Amino acid sequence: MELGTLNALYIRRLRDLYSAETQLIEALPKMQKAATSDELRQAFEIHLAQTEQQVERLTKIFEDLDISPRGKHCRDMEGLLADADELISEGADTVLLDAGLIASAQGVEQYEMAGYGAARASSQLLGFEEHT
Repeated sequence: MELGTLNALYIRRLRDLYSAETQLIEALPKMQKAATSDELRQAFEIHLAQTEQQVERLTKIFEDLDISPRGKHCRDMEGLLADADELISEGADTVLLDAGLIASAQGVEQYEMAGYGAARASSQLLGFEEHT
């Protein structure tokens, strides 16, 4: 997709977010299972439910735009989640594992905030208030 317009950039961002969220849906149950703190497991469970809602919202936006959500793989999210996988596979001490999982989750959240902030700004500029 050529990035000759703000609309093309918006669609690219939406596809990136869709890819990121679908990767997160696969990763969060692993992170939840690995967590040793009940509170952390609960936080991952809540985040999974929120992520599933985000995918539903993004799907509706793609339907509204009459385009497919496929076509972009979010390498940034892949990297963030690979870091969490690595921590899990290393078998760290329980406190260290939880601390590492929290740090990974914070990185994921920061990425999502930046991505949705950019998508929101584009949707407003393009007049897609219902997407905002």
